[in-house]
Amino acid sequence: MHSSDGRTVVQGSIIFAVMLALMLGCGDSSTSPVGARNELAQAAATVAQVAAAVTGQEAPLADEAKAGKSLGFDTHTFPGEKTMRAWKNEPGAPYSWVGYYLPSPCHKDGSWTGRRQLLTEMGWGLAVVYVGQQTWGRKPKSLTPAKLAALQKAGTTCNADMLGEARGAADGADAIAVTLREGFPQRSIVFLDVERMEVMPDAMRDYYRAWARTLLADGHYRPGVYVHAHNAQVVYDDFKAEFAAAKVNEEPRMWVASGRGFDEGKAPQDVGFAFAGVWQGMLDVARAVADIKLPVDVNVSAWTSPSEPAKVVD
Repeated sequence: MHSSDGRTVVQGSIIFAVMLALMLGCGDSSTSPVGARNELAQAAATVAQVAAAVTGQEAPLADEAKAGKSLGFDTHTFPGEKTMRAWKNEPGAPYSWVGYYLPSPCHKDGSWTGRRQLLTEMGWGLAVVYVGQQTWGRKPKSLTPAKLAALQKAGTTCNADMLGEARGAADGADAIAVTLREGFPQRSIVFLDVERMEVMPDAMRDYYRAWARTLLADGHYRPGVYVHAHNAQVVYDDFKAEFAAAKVNEEPRMWVASGRGFDEGKAPQDVGFAFAGVWQGMLDVARAVADIKLPVDVNVSAWTSPSEPAKVVD
């Protein structure tokens, strides 16, 4: 709002948010119910965010209230050691984990490679991402062995026509080898990136099922998946079936993308699926921590480190 009345409303909202924050800090005893304190904190955060949205100001109360949540971000290229340290060490920094991109067929950038120990020593949780084959909005063609050999000879690693069971198994084996080289511990989760499809071809289902099957059979790592809400139910059902067939008594970890109704204070399941463990709700937004701005995707997770090894279930 740009009118003087609007500024008055906003100023009143900021004052109310500050009063709520003071109630939290001064009027709440250490024996007060945690739920009540959280509700007050969320109320203050929400009001402060509204005020910030109108005025363009920062909303420190909102950031402070959300600092303890399992928020994470992912960005294509490693931002650099200095930036990652600053984003982790800044008082009240909101993010506890970051996407860790493996060199993969459709993500040739290797800037994250070799950074696992550095990041974990800084205190970062990690979500390991493997960007496999995609449909790129078209129906895959069936390749003859000669055409497939020609693609491989040309050095092509990312092509919708490569989708299928054989390529899923090959990329699964590659994901295992790359994750091993990065030193991730046994049973860590590797998330296969499956981008949104309006219509999912059978070749894609064959691909990601074979990818998951390969990881489950090998046993070093567990397959998880990043998937858009539009395709999430089908992909979850297929992954669940592969876990059952492999007699692995665990839930596949699902990282669901959808901007609808997202709020950093919500639980991952609020995306609309009870099986969602991570919700990505903001894409390519500019965020600043310690006066360092990055273009990031914003996520909320049930885990402070989404790829942390799965617990053994009897």
